[in-house]
Amino acid sequence: MNYHFCAKTDPGRARDNNEDSVVYDEASLTTVLADGMGGYNAGEIASGMATAFIKSELSRWLIEAGSGIKAKEVRRAMEICVDNANRSIFNSANSNANYAGMGTTLVVGVFRDDRLVLGHIGDSRCYRLRAGLLEQITKDHSLLQEQMDAGLITAEQAATSSIKNLVTRALGVDESVLLEVNEHQVQVGDLYLMCSDGLSDMIDDDAIHNIVTSEMTLEQKASQLIDLANENGGRDNISVLLVEVHEAPEKRGLIARWLGK
Repeated sequence: MNYHFCAKTDPGRARDNNEDSVVYDEASLTTVLADGMGGYNAGEIASGMATAFIKSELSRWLIEAGSGIKAKEVRRAMEICVDNANRSIFNSANSNANYAGMGTTLVVGVFRDDRLVLGHIGDSRCYRLRAGLLEQITKDHSLLQEQMDAGLITAEQAATSSIKNLVTRALGVDESVLLEVNEHQVQVGDLYLMCSDGLSDMIDDDAIHNIVTSEMTLEQKASQLIDLANENGGRDNISVLLVEVHEAPEKRGLIARWLGK
């Protein structure tokens, strides 16, 4: 399989600074997206530390481990890298008064052949588009989600709730944090969208579906998602990371290459 990546981030219309951070590494097929929170500039410090540390450490391990590693080994490496990043952010927050209380949400993915090992913390999301169907494959760690799970409010009520942004789990806030990790089968034709809540709070799933199923390029789709979130208010930073799965081209034999076939 061939994987094509595109990442974009935008401060939105209501904020001067951007506390989101999004990165990917094509060599190791690793993706990381974080939405920071905290006081003066602390959110962008937390998200930047998370993406830089996890991309560097996890990518390096994956490349050194080679192609024979199993999903459970990838999962364990991901958990270790996230735990180390959590401790680094937590220690920084406790040693510098300007960073007190900082933390970040997280979505981290590793694509290996036809598998995706996907971890997340907080309310940043990952969606999968397959055969025309858009599905959210992460579940928010938020007070709102807990209320929905308990049957206290409906999805319609949740859309206008005043507690949308209260997460129940974040990276760097405590000495330890639980990374939720799941494994997904990947198919040719899939498209994966990782995003901060600056996108999902501004655009409903139907609008996201209309954009990601269009004939636009990945870059155009990413730009259109951000533009629409801004048109709808842009009340937060907006980050998107798109991953498109294509069939790998067949390797031609030596004689065929000589003959130009």
